[in-house]
Amino acid sequence: MSPTSDIDLFAPFERDVILEVRTSRMEMMPGLKVETGIHKKLRSGRIPVSFVGLQLDEHDLVFHGGPDKAIHGYCCTHYATWKKEFPDAATRFERGGFGENFVTERMNERNVCIGDIVSVGNDGVLLQVSLPRQPCFKLNHRFQIKNFAPNTYKTSRTGWYYRVLREGTVQAGDEIRLVERRWPKWTIERVQEYLHRTQDNAAMNEELAAITDMGDESRKAFERRVEKLKAKQKREAATLNGENRDRWRDFRIVEKTTQTPRIASFVLEAVDPDPKAEEMPLGAHARLRLPDGLMRSYSVVSGTPDRFELGIALEEPSRGGSAWFHTKAEEGDILQVGRVTSDVKPASAASNHVFIAGGIGITAFLSLVDMYKKIHWETTLHYGVREAPADIPFKSRIDALGDTVRLYDRSKGQRMDIPAIFAALPWNSHVYVCGPSRMLGEAAREAKKRGLGEDEVHLEAFAADTAGDPFEVEVSCAREKSMTTLSVGAEETLLEVLRKRFGDEDVASSCEVGNCGTCKVVLRSGRVDHRGTGLMESERGEAMLSCVSRGIGKIAIEI
Repeated sequence: MSPTSDIDLFAPFERDVILEVRTSRMEMMPGLKVETGIHKKLRSGRIPVSFVGLQLDEHDLVFHGGPDKAIHGYCCTHYATWKKEFPDAATRFERGGFGENFVTERMNERNVCIGDIVSVGNDGVLLQVSLPRQPCFKLNHRFQIKNFAPNTYKTSRTGWYYRVLREGTVQAGDEIRLVERRWPKWTIERVQEYLHRTQDNAAMNEELAAITDMGDESRKAFERRVEKLKAKQKREAATLNGENRDRWRDFRIVEKTTQTPRIASFVLEAVDPDPKAEEMPLGAHARLRLPDGLMRSYSVVSGTPDRFELGIALEEPSRGGSAWFHTKAEEGDILQVGRVTSDVKPASAASNHVFIAGGIGITAFLSLVDMYKKIHWETTLHYGVREAPADIPFKSRIDALGDTVRLYDRSKGQRMDIPAIFAALPWNSHVYVCGPSRMLGEAAREAKKRGLGEDEVHLEAFAADTAGDPFEVEVSCAREKSMTTLSVGAEETLLEVLRKRFGDEDVASSCEVGNCGTCKVVLRSGRVDHRGTGLMESERGEAMLSCVSRGIGKIAIEI
């Protein structure tokens, strides 16, 4: 049955009818080792409703289900529009396609408000609208359309969740009646405007954070934004007052452990914990200042802003940082930690997450792989080492990943075949690569060969070639309102030269191997030998990475 085409979705809602009631057991998604409750089947007769939802309805409780997401409602009038917009997938846009429990025709995101209390049928069931539905990769996979999910919130066709205020039974044909509207300003569509489309409106974030009837998932997102904005304003005020952009904190080495003959791990703990510190981002780098003055960045394996673990390989030859950790650092030593940032953006739209790592490169991804497994994302790790098990760091954690890991032992002649890995990528995969330059180069070539976009591959080096021909740089500094010409030697980086002249406050950095983009400066003129992966191809005419890239002849930049 096709949805009615002449329904006015902006007409006020007071009454509607449940056309269908649907539930499902958990089952595997086609082509994945991921369970889902999205495949809702028609139900007949009266169905018991409890505080956690409909009888015989199951959810992946990582992101779905629970009191705030007990029942999902969706407007079937949307399906006709989806069919027109995605004609190749038209047969998949049928009632139940979004995993809805209640199929309605007139209630929709434009006339349903957060906090609305509705009665259903005549058996006493009372529900309250709690949340807009947050789309995930399962919708992409369900409809076989890459990056489909964002379309649902951009067009406000996500559906919404109910919490159950009073239990009872429901069936198809029951009338839904609006009993009370507590937040008439905040339709689902308007909430989505500030949840997804206009995220930097401070006043709206504060107002939405104060809606007590909104479920925790969305309300806490608004609360976090309010706190982050306050922290950002505080940092900006400090910069305007001439204070250092980096806030260095003292950390003590509380554990030093030999992981392999070449790799040691170090647990650092804040001397003065910061109760207001933001969460540790996944795939983070910590910028360290060692007792001898050297500054280095290393991948964070796991932890919190006040206590975290690093894995550090002894470089051959060492530039000084890894040698200090391996030969001089002892438990009890104090060093300073500055910026902790991440250049990895979890690809929530992907159906499959494929990691490729060599040696110490595992430290960049171990926290991500752990998390992806916990939230039931399809994940595979291809990991190459010189010799197993002797050269496997954090072995117990890697062993715990089970059949997620494909191990390649060079001592046994096992070669990681990157072209074969890319050739076998499942549909809608996101690839993450960390290793030596040879590995990254081969992965980049294969990605391009197979038509993968820059948003489908994350390349991360753990070492960088920064040497090259000397060059001159004309620097325009906004803070000093000055123009300066500097020379960058063959063994110097532009970042080092800028810091000698202007200090840390004007030239930020984090990973310092070209991954994260923190050290990006504006390129005003000149040719650049672009290195690293922290810039999109489209940015390379207007910016450069000061930590790894080099000018050719003379260039002009702005900081």
